[in-house]
Amino acid sequence: MPARTATLPDSLRADVETLWDYHDMHHEPRPADVGIGLGSHDLGVASCAIELFGNGFFPLVVFTGANAPTTVDRFPRGEAVHYREHAIEAGVPPEAILVEPHARNTGENITFTRQVLAERGIEVGSIVLISRPYQQRRAYATCRKLWPEVTVTCASLALPLDEYVAAIGDADRVITMLVGDTQRIDVYARKGFAIPQEMPDRVREAYDRLVSAGYTARLI
Repeated sequence: MPARTATLPDSLRADVETLWDYHDMHHEPRPADVGIGLGSHDLGVASCAIELFGNGFFPLVVFTGANAPTTVDRFPRGEAVHYREHAIEAGVPPEAILVEPHARNTGENITFTRQVLAERGIEVGSIVLISRPYQQRRAYATCRKLWPEVTVTCASLALPLDEYVAAIGDADRVITMLVGDTQRIDVYARKGFAIPQEMPDRVREAYDRLVSAGYTARLI
C-alpha cells in the first residue's frame, strides 16, 4: 500500500472514482421534517447539516454518534457533541439541535435517533440523512430497513473526490473506507441489517482490484 499522502495514486484513480460515484445516491435536496447528521471522523457532516438548515431544508437537526477508535482523539467529547458545538458556532440556534450521544454504528444512529424523536413527541414523515459522501448508500440501505415508513433523502458536503481527499489529508484512509463500505453493502444485506442494493459489475471489479492492492483494513 502506498505511503500516506493527500493525493490519490494515478494507478488507482479510476477504481476509486468508480466506488466514490457508486456510494453517492445523487439525491436532489428537498425539504424534510428532520435532518440527521451521522457521527464520524468527518466534520463535513456537520457543515453540510449547517448549510441545509440555513437554506431551510429542515427546521430541526439531530446529531447522532458516540465515539469510535478512529474518532476519539479528534472528538473526545463524542461525535454528536462536537457536531453540535460546530453548528452552534456557525449560527444554528441551540433549540434547533438535538443530540443522540450513544450510537456506535449506523444501525444505532437510526434506531436511537428514532427513540430521541419519539420521546419528544416529534412526528417524522421525511428525513435528510447526512453522512460522509462514501457512506450515503450504506446509510440509505440501513435506514430503509430500520425506518421504512419515512421518506429518505441522502446528503453530503458537496466536494469533488480530490478536494475531499485533500480535506481528510489521507488518501489511504479514504480508499480503505470506500472499500470497507462497498463490502458492507452486500454483507449487511445478507445479515438483515440493510435492504439489498444493486452493485454493477464495474463496481465489483473496482472493489476487487483495490482489495488486491492492499486496501483491506476496513474489511469485515
